[in-house]
Amino acid sequence: MAQQRLVQLSAQRPTSTVCALGTELCVDVGGAAPKDAACFHAQGTAGVKLYVVHGAQTVKLPSSVSRWPLGAGVELLVAAEELSKDVGDEKVRVSYFGAGGGVPVGRAVLYITCVDVSLDADGSRSGVVSKTLADKRAWTWGPEGHGAILLVNCGHQQPAPGPGESRQPAGRTYRELKEASQVVLRARGPRAVFAGHRLVLHVSFGDADKLGVFHGANSVSPEEYKHVLGGEKLSYAVKPSRHQEENVFYVEGLRFPDVGFAGLLSLHATLLESPEQGLPETPVYTDTVVFRVAPWIATPNTLAPVELYVGSVATNQDFVAAVSALAERAGCPITVCPPAENRRDRWSQDEMEFGYVQAPHKTLPVVFDSPRGRGLEDFPAERILGPDVGYVAREGVSELDSFGNLEVSPPVTARGKEFPLGRVLVGSSFPRFGGRRMVKAVRDFVMAQEVQAPVELFSDWLALGHVNEFLTFVPAPDRQGFRLLLASPSACYRLLKEKRDEGYGKVVAFEGLKGVPKATVEELLADEALRQYNAFAQSCVSWNRDILKRELGLGEADIVDVPQLYMDGGDMGARAFFPAMVNMLVLGKYLGIPKPFGPVIGGRCCLEEKVRSLLEPLGLTCTFIAASSSSHAPAAAGCRGTNVRRQPFSFKWWHVVP
Repeated sequence: MAQQRLVQLSAQRPTSTVCALGTELCVDVGGAAPKDAACFHAQGTAGVKLYVVHGAQTVKLPSSVSRWPLGAGVELLVAAEELSKDVGDEKVRVSYFGAGGGVPVGRAVLYITCVDVSLDADGSRSGVVSKTLADKRAWTWGPEGHGAILLVNCGHQQPAPGPGESRQPAGRTYRELKEASQVVLRARGPRAVFAGHRLVLHVSFGDADKLGVFHGANSVSPEEYKHVLGGEKLSYAVKPSRHQEENVFYVEGLRFPDVGFAGLLSLHATLLESPEQGLPETPVYTDTVVFRVAPWIATPNTLAPVELYVGSVATNQDFVAAVSALAERAGCPITVCPPAENRRDRWSQDEMEFGYVQAPHKTLPVVFDSPRGRGLEDFPAERILGPDVGYVAREGVSELDSFGNLEVSPPVTARGKEFPLGRVLVGSSFPRFGGRRMVKAVRDFVMAQEVQAPVELFSDWLALGHVNEFLTFVPAPDRQGFRLLLASPSACYRLLKEKRDEGYGKVVAFEGLKGVPKATVEELLADEALRQYNAFAQSCVSWNRDILKRELGLGEADIVDVPQLYMDGGDMGARAFFPAMVNMLVLGKYLGIPKPFGPVIGGRCCLEEKVRSLLEPLGLTCTFIAASSSSHAPAAAGCRGTNVRRQPFSFKWWHVVP
């Protein structure tokens, strides 16, 4: 339905008004009618179309109908279809007649000036600003949806503010605005109209702290684009130029979707008039564009690697060398974080999670900095943040806030619903009460992004409580294009029993490591306390297995059981007995797997051989890497010392139907 504005007529003097293209004037014919008038006749010049609403029906006024009865429900609608060349060059005349007909008992004249005031963005999501027939005040999801998109400015001078924070944007250079969304304000019509009216760009008070709008002040190549809206600036008067009918603005987001903010923002352009000198201005027409702030999207292991990060400390130089060699084989660039920058905290997998934001005109990698606050806490902002990589952070205090406890699945379909960008997986204390949970600020942020509907798993049974200690995903050539790997005490016991039955019961695990208690295959199988504890661990993994099958739409053939044992850490929770092989580095088909130091049979670790037999038929190449240069410990932390920035999904997030 076209935007309408009520216009009052007068039988004593002509009325003048401005009408915007694409809108309708609702003319109050009854208000100006003489008291003895019973019907009216309306006629207009060629540039306007007339419609009568009578008896709840809208009828285009035909020339054959000379008169319409007046009544409580009658309306005259006027639509201007052509841009005016002069002020008041279109006219509507209304003649009133008594019950007996004859000569008119009164007349009213309306002079109309038609202008074009249009606020346009990339509502079609093509990467180019264009006018659209779709409702710009609505934002819809899906491949047939429409609506403009904003990127959060999180890749420049400072990280984007979180909930409750504010920032007053300074001016921007054109280069700095390359991630911003363009908005074009068009103002066409007789110059005299705009000289007597004011054109204002404005935002609501509730939206002002979530966006910034910049204007180049009509210069062809301004050195700096002025900040005109956002923060404390709620409105900006635009002065149409005689030689320039379009003003280009650049809009950036300042907040990601989060609790209390669904991500929708509105920008308005209003034409104001002052009917008499000294009286307040009144709105003639408002055009509105609604934007949705692009969500932060996490990337799964199955996407191609772009850059590998690894932390270097005094005791892991062999690990860094082995990971560097693997990255070279995979053709993946590597960045080593030296001790001076990591402050002896090499666990980059826990410190940050890589993802991206995307609009039709730009895709930007964005690192999500965890709240863990250890040695690497400054690395994401100081080393990774820049013009080509953005940054977001939330505060927290729990061990479960480390991002080893935030993973994401590949695209899946579950219970009839598609998740083309996968689903975020976070660990929690469920189903146990009183345990640890990921801090609310992080959970709220992940939930608010909408496009990767989170799944909550039970991870608090582990000492660290991270989901990556018992699961990961690897690419596969068949079925859904991936396999879910789950740590499995049951599979480990089956393997150990098999080796004992083959006559290798006396073979020792952790052979060659100093200061580590050795245990034969027979001793591991005979340790009843270890067996009982791993029965508990298996029940925890199995609980999560059922959740993952249901929420990710997986069958048993999509899951690979990776042999793993856990040991009782008392009140601290379960710890990996062998380094957790599921906590691996995935670089395409190349896997960097924590070396388990299992029983060596025939010159080969039986755990490694089992994993090779499970994964190499999928076209994957397995490289087992010790996480420490020391020969005194198995370094159960695995590949937590690595992190990978990956290519974005080819699927566009705005095509999702949440």
